[in-house]
Amino acid sequence: MTEQTLRQWLLTDTPTSRRHAKLSALYQGWLSFSGNTMAMAGLWILLALLGIALFAPIIAPHDPFVQDLGNRLAPLGTPGHIFGTDSLGRDILSRLIYGSRITLYIVALVALIAPIVGLLVGTVSGYVGGWVDVVLMRITDIFLAFPRLVLALAFVAALGAGIENAVLAISLTAWPPYARIARAETLTIRSADYIAAIQLQGAGAMRIITRHIWPLCISSLIVRVTLDMAGIILAAAGLGFLGLGAQPPSPEWGAMISGGRRFILDHWWVATMPGLAIFTVSLAFNLLGDGLRDVLDPKGEK
Repeated sequence: MTEQTLRQWLLTDTPTSRRHAKLSALYQGWLSFSGNTMAMAGLWILLALLGIALFAPIIAPHDPFVQDLGNRLAPLGTPGHIFGTDSLGRDILSRLIYGSRITLYIVALVALIAPIVGLLVGTVSGYVGGWVDVVLMRITDIFLAFPRLVLALAFVAALGAGIENAVLAISLTAWPPYARIARAETLTIRSADYIAAIQLQGAGAMRIITRHIWPLCISSLIVRVTLDMAGIILAAAGLGFLGLGAQPPSPEWGAMISGGRRFILDHWWVATMPGLAIFTVSLAFNLLGDGLRDVLDPKGEK
């Protein structure tokens, strides 16, 4: 099959099978997404971040933990230290490169935990209804009543400092919006005719929720997760800044900003470089989320 024939096969309006229809939908979605310049820029930034994290030992010019007190607070452009050094003489560029691993680790774990919890709570609440809906939504409202960072600080204070506890705390504060979205989607789906037909066939509530409602909620959750990543990164950096996230000498970006705030007037690059890294990655996730929303949200404006 030539490239032109394959393209025509993927763009057809009359797919010949379910597999053909799925491939056609994926290809048309990719064409729509790739036409968004800003979304592609965000995707490329995140792919670059992933590559940097994977090949950090090869890319980093120095060991991020080795101290050189004789070369502390070296300015930008210093030979061998493009981004300078921190108060302990550690290479800032190397620490930024290794810090990308911590950022992706936090993002990946929160993206796995929070949406799944929110999806389960929201779909059960929306489908079952009654007192179950009331109890689950009031619990959700309690979590939503507190600012995310404040609630995360409370959880970390109770659990203890550390990157795993920070991930757990952020996940515990991030799931309520997903529950709200999943419940709203479920309320519009549960009265559909095909759900009634499935019930008449004897399907149980959990089978209907997991096999027929969850797939229809996924696209909205993917968009919300992508747009929430910037907030998750900022929350993790905030915990690291306060000393409640990744512990020294881990090269976590928030902790690096905290270590450089004492020198912000005379040696501004120590705190500015990790701040720019957080800004760039957060912007990339927002750009990617906007592009995915245009492709995956059928109710959004194109």
